[in-house]
Amino acid sequence: MSAAEIIPTVAVEEDFRTRAHQALGDAQLRGNFRKAMDSLMTKRAAAFSDAHEREQLRALGNTVRARALSKLPELLEQLEQNLTRNGVTVHWAETVDEANGIVLSIIRAHEGRQVIKGKSMVSEEMEMNHVLAEQGIECLESDMGEYIVQLDHEKPSHIIMPAIHKNAGQVASLFHDKLGVEYTKDVDQLIQIGRRVLRQKFFEADIGVSGVNFAVAETGTLLLVENEGNGRMTTTVPPVHIAVTGIEKVVENLRDVVPLLSLLTRSALGIPITTYVNMISGPRKEHELDGPQEVHLVLLDNGRSQAFADSELRQTLNCIRCGACMNHCPVYTRIGGHAYGEVYPGPIGKIITPHMVGLAKVPDHPSASSLCGACGEVCPVKIPIPALLRRLREENVKAPDSKDQVMRGQGSKYSRKERFIWNAWAKLNSSPTLYRLFGLAATRLRALTPSKVGPWTQNHSAPKPAARSLHDMAREHLAKQGER
Repeated sequence: MSAAEIIPTVAVEEDFRTRAHQALGDAQLRGNFRKAMDSLMTKRAAAFSDAHEREQLRALGNTVRARALSKLPELLEQLEQNLTRNGVTVHWAETVDEANGIVLSIIRAHEGRQVIKGKSMVSEEMEMNHVLAEQGIECLESDMGEYIVQLDHEKPSHIIMPAIHKNAGQVASLFHDKLGVEYTKDVDQLIQIGRRVLRQKFFEADIGVSGVNFAVAETGTLLLVENEGNGRMTTTVPPVHIAVTGIEKVVENLRDVVPLLSLLTRSALGIPITTYVNMISGPRKEHELDGPQEVHLVLLDNGRSQAFADSELRQTLNCIRCGACMNHCPVYTRIGGHAYGEVYPGPIGKIITPHMVGLAKVPDHPSASSLCGACGEVCPVKIPIPALLRRLREENVKAPDSKDQVMRGQGSKYSRKERFIWNAWAKLNSSPTLYRLFGLAATRLRALTPSKVGPWTQNHSAPKPAARSLHDMAREHLAKQGER
């Protein structure tokens, strides 16, 4: 696969509603998601069969993450100091452009032409594959799900299982068309085909790139969890390892990792622990036989400081990227991840994406929820996602020139007309005289009520005042009672 071949296809710009409608009309997509989500929900329920233990663990996870965020600046400084002491070079990036620039400069310093990449949602934020391909550098995904979507020029549709929107038959056709192998729907054979293609790439790559699940400040340790072994190959075989992560992934000590690991794996896949838990504390030492000669860590902000600055919105950063909120979301389950049009789909995407790209770019995200509360109930670190969605809806309709500016794109759905209507409604319902006059007019002029009232009447009947108000009927009833 050449660098040119891995540039993802640029989709025609569409809004969330258009993409959602298209997804709802795709019976194959909905069937794939329904089957996958049912399986994941069942596995999670079995993994947390003891409700008391589950809630205790969730409370502990919330405490660990909240404590880390309360000390975030200090822990990041401690992390940098200990990583530097361990021989890891730490880089700071405020934006994705800065992060890509850092990664590109490291690759160029080593005259790298081939990059092998483990699973990393932060690299998806950076659109690293696309950026490197434009510079003639091949960046190949080694995670099987990521490899599948890269092969099909798509973006991941789930943060844990990138190719969850495809079934075995679709993957079989993709491998047959792109790799020229015999068509087979046998999952084991498909996995082996992918591994054969990737195996040689690990040894040819100049640079290995990975994400980070948790960065331990006390010891200067980068911790990665995985099930395929590709992460360990990516971080040990190439001579240079570049890890990229968000600034919120830091935890205070190794003890804090224990409950978070249990919550992550059981919430994501319904398993007690992943096959591989990798702890990286530095490059290869003189007496060691394997490992990279250099290790770099890129710490990316990309809107996280904005969320951190607000005491309520800060809870967004508690996320450990398990995907449980997506698996239980009735909206995500029906439209899939690509409908959101951004890196992070589902409930967590709806509260974190506005900080990364601004509310103006994703104005419909906070409203794309039934507020059923399922996401908040299953979140392993107890992020109050429904409450944060309501908060973002408020920020969405604030006046753009409001002095209370807490995030980019605030007021993207502000409407002077709507604000006037709500102010009039408040005045009407706080003034007895106006309320009585409105009631008289509404009952007597009900025939003038329009049959179309904006989007409401797309799925509902137009509201029409009753011929008589409840107050009128109550007064009449009381008068009759007095006559008896």
